[in-house]
Amino acid sequence: MHNPLDTLRTKIMARRGAPAASPAERRRAREAAGTPHGRGRGTRDQSCLARLINQWWNRLLDSVYRGSLSDSEAVYETHCTKRDYVWNTAGTAVWGMVFPLLTIVATQLVGTRGAGMFSMAFVLGTLLMIAANYGLRTFQVSDVDEEIAFSSYQVNRWMTAAAAFLAAMLYCAIRDYTPYMATISLGVCAYKLVDGVADVYEGRLQQADKLYLAGISQTLRSAAVCAAFALILLIGRNLAAAAIAMAVVAVASLVLVTLPLALLETEKSRSPRADEVISLFHQCFPLFAALFLFNLTESAPKFVMEGAMSYDNQLFFNALYFPAQGILLEIGFVYKPQLLRLASIWANPRKRMRFDLIILAVMGVVLALSVLTAVMMGWIGIPLMSFFYGVDFERFRVLAWLMVLAGGVTAAIDFLYAIITVLRRQRAVMKLYLIAFAASIGLSLVLVNLIGLTGAVASYLGSMTLLLVLLIAHYTRIRRSIERERNPFL
Repeated sequence: MHNPLDTLRTKIMARRGAPAASPAERRRAREAAGTPHGRGRGTRDQSCLARLINQWWNRLLDSVYRGSLSDSEAVYETHCTKRDYVWNTAGTAVWGMVFPLLTIVATQLVGTRGAGMFSMAFVLGTLLMIAANYGLRTFQVSDVDEEIAFSSYQVNRWMTAAAAFLAAMLYCAIRDYTPYMATISLGVCAYKLVDGVADVYEGRLQQADKLYLAGISQTLRSAAVCAAFALILLIGRNLAAAAIAMAVVAVASLVLVTLPLALLETEKSRSPRADEVISLFHQCFPLFAALFLFNLTESAPKFVMEGAMSYDNQLFFNALYFPAQGILLEIGFVYKPQLLRLASIWANPRKRMRFDLIILAVMGVVLALSVLTAVMMGWIGIPLMSFFYGVDFERFRVLAWLMVLAGGVTAAIDFLYAIITVLRRQRAVMKLYLIAFAASIGLSLVLVNLIGLTGAVASYLGSMTLLLVLLIAHYTRIRRSIERERNPFL
């Protein structure tokens, strides 16, 4: 049917000296523009998710075409407090659920022994991720004046991640793992080390007051890794293949989402300097040593168990620990988004009393969460664990409560460590962690070999309690010394 508008458009174009478009050309133009006549192939009919993906992909390709990600203009807003909390909570929650969720999947698909092997590999990977992080995240985000270039932070992180992966290969060789167990371990370690590398870019987003983008990045990576692992394990019932799939998906998310997001949405950093990279190794060594020793102290019972007990017990120990880990994650939701503000409060001597009140309030939250978790474990937690894992956890009821207590202690330690870092008094902390680590090794070797799984839980609780007491005493000394510096007559 003839359209009068087409005739009028043709006459106008002819008067302007432009060639008239053919009906086919006009149809293709309408489809490309998403006009109603092109409905079905235009952008208006795309889902919101599809539009977001297309926009991101076009932006990424445009940056690659121009030869630089750092020269692109930022498009996402800053200082979105509510969004920061929502996405940081989502990212941390999904990241924290990867281990428990995948152990459930592994238990159902390959049994408790296979799930125990995967659990041991994850413990190793997490420990090496802590090593790769080198304690830089809190130091980085509290570097409010950007005294050290972000590019120097990047170089530092890639160096520590490479060293950590070499350590993973060395550990597998020393333990004389079978090729199957070595592949599982190296696949999981590669995924966790990608987590470690991504952390420096997500820290950059937090430093730029765009924490919600860091949360989005963490959420996407963790969800994709879970999906890949579960799918491959469901298809092939092969843990080694599933672990490799985790690593591949993690690398893809780093390259396509995390790294470009950090570079597109923050100011371009000046070039890295060797003296800054060396300075980071020097300044953050106490942070790294403290965190690494803390996690080594946590993991000591598991490493002792690997040599003395079957892999099934690795699954039982970690399954009991997951609810306790929830307390640690929830406390992170409370204080980690506020690290930048806590540093600002501490910088003002008139607000020191407010700073102390915040510490007391967070400790109160730790206690409340621990009590609530213990009640929930006694009521519905243990039956749910038995259902999801297909294992009777009722026999571990007392151990579950002891583990919740240990989780509360661990959450308090994590918070106090962050506070001491904000105060820049972290150097003396290392000796406290050395004491706790030595106690953990001694307790684990004795108790695990004497009373098995119960001994592992008891040694973990004992070493964590000792460390908390030491940290509280240390923080008290720090505050007294600072007050004496301000007022020598005290």
